[in-house]
This record gives sequence, structure tokens and C-alpha cells, in this order.
Amino acid sequence: MDLPEGPEFSSANEGDALRLVLCGRWTVDASAAIETRAEALLAESRKARQVVFDLGRIVRLDTAGAWLIGRTRQTLSAEGIEARLESVRPEFEILLREANYHTLAMPARGGGSYLLRILADTGETVVSAGADLYRGVGFLGEVVAAIAKSLVNPSHFRATPLVFHLESIAFRGTPIIALINFVSGAILAQQGIFQLRRFGATVFVINLIGILILRDLGVLLTAIMVAGRSGSAITAELGSMKLQEEIDALMVMGLRPADILIVPRILALIISLPILTFIADMAGLFGGLLVSWAYEGITPVRFLTGLQTAVGFHTFFAGIIKAPFMALVIGLIACVEGLAVAGSAESLGRHVTSSVVKSIFMIIVIDGLFAMFFAGIRY
Repeated sequence: MDLPEGPEFSSANEGDALRLVLCGRWTVDASAAIETRAEALLAESRKARQVVFDLGRIVRLDTAGAWLIGRTRQTLSAEGIEARLESVRPEFEILLREANYHTLAMPARGGGSYLLRILADTGETVVSAGADLYRGVGFLGEVVAAIAKSLVNPSHFRATPLVFHLESIAFRGTPIIALINFVSGAILAQQGIFQLRRFGATVFVINLIGILILRDLGVLLTAIMVAGRSGSAITAELGSMKLQEEIDALMVMGLRPADILIVPRILALIISLPILTFIADMAGLFGGLLVSWAYEGITPVRFLTGLQTAVGFHTFFAGIIKAPFMALVIGLIACVEGLAVAGSAESLGRHVTSSVVKSIFMIIVIDGLFAMFFAGIRY
């Protein structure tokens, strides 16, 4: 007997059970027809206590047909009618299982007053921040242990990835770091000159530029740029490896991801950020020098002489000392967020965003803590 091209079915009573024999092509190219036949299946099945779907005569089945069959079964089960499948070919069995219809659980809407919801959200944020801090400290311990292991057995240390990441972070990041700090120094000098002219003290713009750039602005802008450029890249790289199960493959091979993926990146950040901070300081001072010369006629010789009087080595080192700590925090946050990626590209994007936001926040916090520390020791 020739089988129909379109989706069809026939029914036969077997005691309390109803047998529905499906035949033809249950595919998306006949989507309107399979939707109609699925509704007819449902209407026919409501007359019985038990329904058997016989799929032995289906010629072709794709995701659309499998989903509609699954939806019909789910609807019947919800009405207390037992529904089962028979004569299912192996390839159809896999498709029916993977494309099975299921309802999506809607998130419960919060009750209570608006104030209570704000307090609850604040509490959840505090708990989440505490959990992040706990994970970060634990991850830091794992990184320190991996570095100590490399020091004990240098043959396990991977120098090639370290050099690669040094090139990516420091060498390739130098132009943008130098440019943004040059512009910042120029803007700072221009605004400082205009304000100090009111008091006839434009010469003190040298003090303003030197102290602010060397002590805070240079390292702060550099760390923020590194967090946005390199921190996000590290999170994306590790997250992509996690999605493609490359990290799991390393573990199956007996290799530790911390030794291969984490330590080279964090060490590269710790080495690169002080170097980039020095370059940023020089670029910022150069931008301030040019603007001071152009707007106020302060010659380069006079500017450099005044700079030597205004700042000392302690001012320069106050900015450089912060750089490794900021780099460590950027690396830890980027790696933790990258390894937390799971499930989808949406998760990857969410964790990359979270990595940048958390890194910038922690950079500002560290800068504030160092400011209080240096003020306390009069440095």
C-alpha cells in the first residue's frame, strides 16, 4: 500500500486504548498540515483513557513534527490520559527525545512592598559580593600554589605563553595607553592653566601635572584600559575554551589548567602593568609639557626644572607600587569570570561584562586604599 505524502493518521479502538497510526511526512515543509493533524490527534485522543502512538509508518520526521507529537503527549498526560509511543525507529527515537516539548517555568514574581524588594535585592548583592570574594581568595591560593610549584620545578613553567601574553598586553597595548595618557596630560595642563591664571600662579601647573599624573592618574587610567582591553580578552578566551570543553580536555589529559592557562596570563599582567604605567606617566608629562609651552610659554627646560623641584622619587613610586596589585586583581577577576562561563554565548557575554565592571570597580577601590595608606604613613 502506498503511503501518503502529507501527514495523516488513522485510529482504531483496542479495548480501553486508542491506537493512532501516524503515516506520511511529518516535516516542517508541511507545517500548516502537521499543526492541523496534531490538533486532530488531540481531539481524537480525548475520547480514550489510554492512547498508543504508532510511528512505524512515518516516512520522514523532523524537529517540527517531533515537537508537535511531544506537545500532544504532554497535553494528554496533563489531562490524565496515558500516552505512549510504539514502533519508533532508532533515528526517530533520538529526535523525539531531544525535541521533546516542555513548558518553561516562569520566574515567581516577588511579593511584598517595593521597599522590602529593594532591601532583599541589596541583601542578595551583598551575599553575592561575599561569595565572589570567597571564590577570589580561593582562586588566589590556587594560583600562588601553581607559581610555587613552578619555582620548585622550573621545567613545569611555561615561558612561551608568558612571552606571548607579554607581547599581547604590554607591547601591543603601548600605543593606546600612551595616546590616552598623552591626551589626558594635555587636557589636565590646559584646564589647570586656565584656573590658575585667576590667581597669577600658572607656574604651579607643573606641580599639578607632575603629582597628579605620577601619583594617581597614570596608573589609574592604565589599569582601567588594561581591564577593558586585556581583562575582557582573558575572560572571553577562557570562556570560549570552557564552552568548547577544551579545559575539560586538558584535565582529562592530566594537565592542570591553572599551570597552562592561568599563571602565564596573571604573571604577564603583573609584569606588564608597571611597564605600561611608566610609559603612561611619561606620555602624560609630555602632553602636559607641550600644552604648557603652547598656552603659557613654559619652555621644556623650565618645565623639567620645575618638575624636579615639585616631585620626588616617592611620588613616582607611589604610582608604580599600585600597578602590580591592580594587575593581580584584574587577572584574578578575569580568570574567575572566564571559568564561570557555562551553557551559551549569552553567558559568555554576561561574564565578560561582569569581568570589566568588577575589575574597574576594584581598581578604584585599590587606588583609594593606597591613598589612605600613603596618607597614614605620610608617603
